[in-house]
Order: sequence, then structure tokens, then C-alpha cells
Amino acid sequence: MTNPNPTVDKLEIFIFWSRWLQAPLYLGLIIAQGVYVYLFMLELSHLIQNLFFSVTRINETEVMLIVLGLIDVVMIANLLIMVIIGGYETFVSRLNLEGHPDQPEWLSHVNAGVLKIKLSTAIIGISSIHLLKTFINAPNMDEHTMKWQVIIHVVFLLSALAMVWVDRVMTQTLAMSKAQHGARH
Repeated sequence: MTNPNPTVDKLEIFIFWSRWLQAPLYLGLIIAQGVYVYLFMLELSHLIQNLFFSVTRINETEVMLIVLGLIDVVMIANLLIMVIIGGYETFVSRLNLEGHPDQPEWLSHVNAGVLKIKLSTAIIGISSIHLLKTFINAPNMDEHTMKWQVIIHVVFLLSALAMVWVDRVMTQTLAMSKAQHGARH
């Protein structure tokens, strides 16, 4: 049923079109991912150079810290991909990847709730890597900094648990609503 007021129709079309204003934001995140690829390659070349071509050898702890830094960059890049692809698909436009052999498995059932939970899980993973680096390098770290990193990590965990709980309550409420609606008809 169309709206009898053409002004309202045009306003609604304009509001719906406004989702495309997010497209440049996703393009910016793609550029940021390129920066992370550059930083990863730079750090990897430093690791190889220090391991094989430097006069002073780096020890196992230093190698572990560098590798954890590389893992951190990869996890941030994964987070960026989830935001870029999932956000674009959810909020801007369909990507039409059905049947494409490289379509990510998670994309077929992504929505805003699933995306929030996946993002919070990725952030917890990144925070865990930072915390592990801190604990490995504890003799060189300030106690105050370590305390705050633990507190922030716990807040991330509690936030993720709260999001999962809210998502579960919403899903149960929706299911109950559908069941009640179905029982009436």
C-alpha cells in the first residue's frame, strides 16, 4: 500500500538512501586494513632480520613478544573484515555472494545481534593477546598499567556476557511472541 502523501514517500526514500553514507566509512576501514598489512610486514621483516642477520641474537621471550604482536595485528585485521563485510551487508547493501566459493561461512547468518557478539568475541581475543604480552613482559611493566589492563579485560568479558544474555532474552521474547501470535490464529 503506497502512502497517499508524496512528500512522505520522498522523505522515506531519502531516509532509506542515507544508508549509503556509510559506504565511505567501510572504504576507510579497508585503507586502515592496508596500513595493518604494512605494519605486519614491517614487524615480520624486523623479526627475520633480528633473528638471522643481527649481530646480537634475540632471545625466546623477545621472539614470543614479537610473534604475539603479529598475532595481534592479524586479529585486528580479522575484526576489520568482520566490521567491513558484516556491517556493509547488514546496514548498507547485500553483497550477492551466494554460491561464491570464498563466501565466509558466518556471513550467511549475520545480523546486527550476531555481528555484535562476533565483534565482542574478537575484542576479547585481542585484549587477551595484549594481556598475555603484558604478563610475559611483566618485569618491564608498571604494576599500575598491568592492573588497568586486567580491569579493562574483565570489563570486556562482562560486556560480552551481558550482550549474549540480552540477545538470548530478545530471542526468547521473540519466540514467545511468535508462539502467542500463532496460537491466536
